[in-house]
Amino acid sequence: MSGLVAGAAALAAVGLALGACGRSTGSASMTEDAASIAAAEAVGAVPAYNTSRMSIATAKPVDAYVQLGGRIKTCWFNPSAPLFPEHVYRADVSPDGQKVKITIHDKKDKLGRAGKVAYSINFAPQGGKTVVTSRNVSMTPQQVAKMQFDINRWKGGQQNCSAEWPKVAAQASG
Repeated sequence: MSGLVAGAAALAAVGLALGACGRSTGSASMTEDAASIAAAEAVGAVPAYNTSRMSIATAKPVDAYVQLGGRIKTCWFNPSAPLFPEHVYRADVSPDGQKVKITIHDKKDKLGRAGKVAYSINFAPQGGKTVVTSRNVSMTPQQVAKMQFDINRWKGGQQNCSAEWPKVAAQASG
């Protein structure tokens, strides 16, 4: 009986991994209508915070990861025209899908190996929602504003990539 349970758990883990992979390469499935809607939206100034928190009403952090992680890979790290060519995408998903972390690293060398962490996105369950927390380590204010702009759009249900770079609001000095 325990072998059957272990086999079922392994099969479920493979299914989750394949589901995440399948969703992350979906750039061909974006419609022109969705792209034109995003292009028509006005973009205001976005503050470039070092940390940001938001929640997504999903069952598990892995569900939010599939939604956001797939868009991040497609829009920011696609092979033909990466938005952040000097950076590398990495993700770590726990076997139960409750702990998920995406890290964006500086490229260490010409082979594309990951160097120091430049940005991180954590997915954690909290009160029936998944809380997504991002933290900037070394990305520029413009890059952080673009990342947060895209994450907020995708969190709201949009699935397209946007070429728009939001204006960065001046930081108030205190």
